Amino acid sequence: MFLDLALSRLILHRRIITGSYDRLCKVWDTINGTELLTLDGHKNVVYSLSFNNPFGDKIVTGSFDRTAKLWSAETGKCHHTFKGHTGEIVALSFNPHSTIVATGSMDSTSMLWDVRTGSDVCKFKGHSAEVITIGFSNSGDLLLTGSFDSTINVWDVRTGRNLHTLIGHRSEISNAVFNHQSTNILSGSMDGTAKIWDVNSGECTQTLRGHTDEVLDIAFNCTGTRIATASADKTARIYDTQSYECLYTLTGHDNEISKITFDSTGSQILTGSRDKTARLWSKLDGRCSQVLEGHTDEIFSCAFNYEGDYIVTASKDNTCHIWRTKDVG
Repeated sequence: MFLDLALSRLILHRRIITGSYDRLCKVWDTINGTELLTLDGHKNVVYSLSFNNPFGDKIVTGSFDRTAKLWSAETGKCHHTFKGHTGEIVALSFNPHSTIVATGSMDSTSMLWDVRTGSDVCKFKGHSAEVITIGFSNSGDLLLTGSFDSTINVWDVRTGRNLHTLIGHRSEISNAVFNHQSTNILSGSMDGTAKIWDVNSGECTQTLRGHTDEVLDIAFNCTGTRIATASADKTARIYDTQSYECLYTLTGHDNEISKITFDSTGSQILTGSRDKTARLWSKLDGRCSQVLEGHTDEIFSCAFNYEGDYIVTASKDNTCHIWRTKDVG
């Protein structure tokens, strides 16, 4: 079995999708763990992938073969192959209406693709290094791209114009996301900080400090009232978005925390670590409610399903584990 590199957040129909060094993607049934589909077509590592949530009828995959592919989530048929990048594709996203796919590449550019026709809509040039994170605003009108050049660009999807370049981090961007209202952007960086940016002005309004090593992942809760940061210093931190004070520090992992996420209600926090475990934490007091043990190598991705009753963890031990929260909580 080959290493699963990517894990898409499972939302509908009790399915997850994994991508691998073996060039294949697989769709799995989370109830019984059976393989539903194999997506075969890429010529190199599949590094990034996603369902078109909340619809769940399409899958997009990005590969080191410099292409992205659009697939039917029902039949596994490849609808389109998106060609145009000159470097590996390492980030991608559907817009909220599932009409456009955005891709980010090691060639320092990002591109938009028409889901219906498969044609390229726009190419964004503005970074001087790899584009490693990409995401749409809630309306789909704006696109953010985060890069190893330590900046984030905000783009007008309709015109292709660069609205803002967010400058302030002193090292590579690890992740960047809009809040639900798309009024703010949260970014994490290898410089050990997270920053809040005003979408309208492009100004940095807050810098969140406290970690002693790289910030590897960040997240808003669903209402935008809490921020989570995960770090190579083995801790995670939870901040209030009104005061921007650190409410509590999550301690217990024995190695760097590579992934952090809230459940859909914001009541639980999930972390995945190089220490081979995932942990569930309470939003109320920051206490660890459960340690998820069973992997034999580092966990690089983890997610709740929409309802919050399932957790999926993906590891370098070449497996994904599916957990029922009623069993682990």
